[in-house]
Amino acid sequence: MYATDNVDATRAFAHLPDPAHVEVAVEGLRMLADPTRLRMLWLLCGAELDVSTLADRLGATRPAISQHLAKLRLAGLVTQRRAGRHVLSRARDHHVGELLDVLVHDAGHRRAMSAHPAGGAP
Repeated sequence: MYATDNVDATRAFAHLPDPAHVEVAVEGLRMLADPTRLRMLWLLCGAELDVSTLADRLGATRPAISQHLAKLRLAGLVTQRRAGRHVLSRARDHHVGELLDVLVHDAGHRRAMSAHPAGGAP
């Protein structure tokens, strides 16, 4: 790889982002710092689900799921719609799924690196 290969990629990081955007990003990451919320949002990237379904799939109580959903909704990561007697939740858009995919993918790389440090046997 040559130094010029990354010019366009590094140019995007040459200037600091807008402070207001940083604050919103930090709040979103705070929401993802909870394992239940991260798993919940992962499921909501794939389908619209109600509280009961989320509770069953995550092994949590309905009140706990409702509280987590409220936080995710306030952070702008989840949208909801009413379908008859049910309220269905879903990840806001494809950006949320892309972020989660990158975070989980990177976590797999970091776990592999810590299990097999450089120079060590795999």
